[in-house]
Amino acid sequence: METNRTKQATDRTLDAVGSRLKQLRQRRDITLINLAEETGISTSTLSRLEAGLRRPTLEQLLPLAEAYGVTLDELVDAPPTGDPRINMRPLNTKDGSTVVPLTRRPGGIQAYKIILPAGRDDAPPILRTHEGFDWAFVLSGKLRLVLGERDLILEPGEAAEFDTRTPHWFGATSSGPVEFLSLIGKQGERAHIRAGTQEPATND
Repeated sequence: METNRTKQATDRTLDAVGSRLKQLRQRRDITLINLAEETGISTSTLSRLEAGLRRPTLEQLLPLAEAYGVTLDELVDAPPTGDPRINMRPLNTKDGSTVVPLTRRPGGIQAYKIILPAGRDDAPPILRTHEGFDWAFVLSGKLRLVLGERDLILEPGEAAEFDTRTPHWFGATSSGPVEFLSLIGKQGERAHIRAGTQEPATND
């Protein structure tokens, strides 16, 4: 019963995304053409999303959140779920993916935990582009990352960083679901990982 209520709440949230997207764009006085150039999403797709004729996918929501300078849960106006002391507002998408926003402030680098269901190894990837940089770290499972002409499999503990203007796609393999962290920043913002510190050399 609880699962059904949660699914119904998620469906209502996704069905209301269209009007939310249109309000955000109009408040910022951005045209569909300019938004398409910034996100890499076609004007016709953006128009259908705003009209509620199409539900957004994760690959569409992330660049839109970046373009509007809001977190993913603010973009879709998701209702609070789970422990109110944490209130991370997970978002379940139509394709079975779960996205948990880990940052609250708009702008800057945004962090997400993403869980993708098991995929099909023979499914053709749909490559997308948008402004910014993405850094992904695999927690469990295997993450397939198609980056331009490269087709990579990332295992737990492995990470990848890339310019999202390069055509890319990511998904789980047929071996099972994958859970990973994603840090996404606008153009010029990159995630820098420091493995350790080293004392500066001194001259005796």
